[in-house]
Amino acid sequence: MKKHVGLWIDHKKAVIVTLNESGDTKSIREIQSEIERHVRLSGGSRTKRTPWGPQPISSDSKMAARHQQQSVRFFQKVIEAVADAYKIIIMGPGEAKIELKKEMAKSKAISESLVYMGTCDKMTQRQVAARVRDFFAPVP
Repeated sequence: MKKHVGLWIDHKKAVIVTLNESGDTKSIREIQSEIERHVRLSGGSRTKRTPWGPQPISSDSKMAARHQQQSVRFFQKVIEAVADAYKIIIMGPGEAKIELKKEMAKSKAISESLVYMGTCDKMTQRQVAARVRDFFAPVP
C-alpha cells in the first residue's frame, strides 16, 4: 500500500494528513510542540557596594542549545509519524519546514520520499487535508 502524507508545520504544531489508496482522507493527526518561546532576559543586578562592578549575565548559548534540543525532539516526533509514507509533502509559513527537511535528510529513506515543499499561510486541519488531496489527485 502506497501511503501519501502531507503535513503543515510551524514551531507550535504539525498537522499530518494521511490519504488512503483512493485519495480520500484516512486520518488527520496534530502534534503539539513543546518548544519554549524565546525569552529575553535582562542583565544581572549590581550590588550596592560596587554600583559599577561586574554583572552576572545569563548564558544565551545555554538557552539556544535548549531551544535546539526541543526543536529536534519535536521534529523527530513528526518524522516518526510519517516514517512509513511513500510520498510526503511539507507546507508551512516559516522556517520550521526547512529545519524539518534538514532533520529528514539524516535518514536517506525518508528524504527520498519527500516530493514537495512549499510555503503557505496558517491553515485549518480541513484546509490542509484539502490541499493534500488536491496535490495527490490523479490528473485527468
